Amino acid sequence: MSDDHVYPTLDDGSSSDAQWAFGTGFEDPLHGVDTTLPAGVDGAELAAYCLALGDDALVLAQRLAQWCTLAPELEEELALANIGLDLLGQARLLYTRAGQADGTGRTEDDFAYWREAHEFSCVQLAELPGGDFAFSMARLTAFATWRLALFERLTGAVDPLLAAVAAKGVKELAYHRQYAARWVVRLGDGTDVSREKMQRALDEVWPHLGELFASHPTERRAVAGGFGVDPGELRREVEATLREVVDAAGLTVPPIGEAEALGRDGGHTEALGVLLDELQSVARAHPGASW
Repeated sequence: MSDDHVYPTLDDGSSSDAQWAFGTGFEDPLHGVDTTLPAGVDGAELAAYCLALGDDALVLAQRLAQWCTLAPELEEELALANIGLDLLGQARLLYTRAGQADGTGRTEDDFAYWREAHEFSCVQLAELPGGDFAFSMARLTAFATWRLALFERLTGAVDPLLAAVAAKGVKELAYHRQYAARWVVRLGDGTDVSREKMQRALDEVWPHLGELFASHPTERRAVAGGFGVDPGELRREVEATLREVVDAAGLTVPPIGEAEALGRDGGHTEALGVLLDELQSVARAHPGASW
């Protein structure tokens, strides 16, 4: 089997840093894998769940891509680009599984480029405008901590493909969390200016965290089907980890308010529409083209 295909290496227990799911020239991310739905799994419900997780990853990947040429140092620009590519890889696999599971045969491009903002089900945290570097590090710390806790549990999903994507994602998300958390601590424990900016960033990000723990019908059906996680179960672990990071930075932990699963229901800020205009512009300008 060609090494150009991603799934054979998803859950091999390797700690290799080899790139996956992007830039490798493969055409079918499900090549060579049995995509038969497990007994008792509703394909439409699995697709909806994969779509939500894919949307989270795609939208934040696009936000991180906006740091290209703008990051404080070249090393940080490369790190943010690679984190974005990791998330893009997750989105591609989740979208492909969604199109296969619901029987429509829709591709990753169909999901990424040919839906309107209200059809996306990402959490609002992912779509917020990038802000300054401190804001991006606060957002990435929170997002990666939450998604890592989620993916660790999804490694036991009854759908083997979703479980494999999660197992690979755990390795990546652990690095994403470590990278961003180190910057939160570094900026919080830095100069008066960096400390002020980092605290302001936390104050801007934290009010959006309640949505991460709000359960949506898509997630409840996924839990019932054996391939999902109740987001409310993640709250204690995620809050404890984030508190540890903020305490290490010598900063104040802002309150996390309760929130509805607005993004999962297609409720988004105006920022998502602007982001999608940028992301989808080439595909929509040249419909049917391939590259």
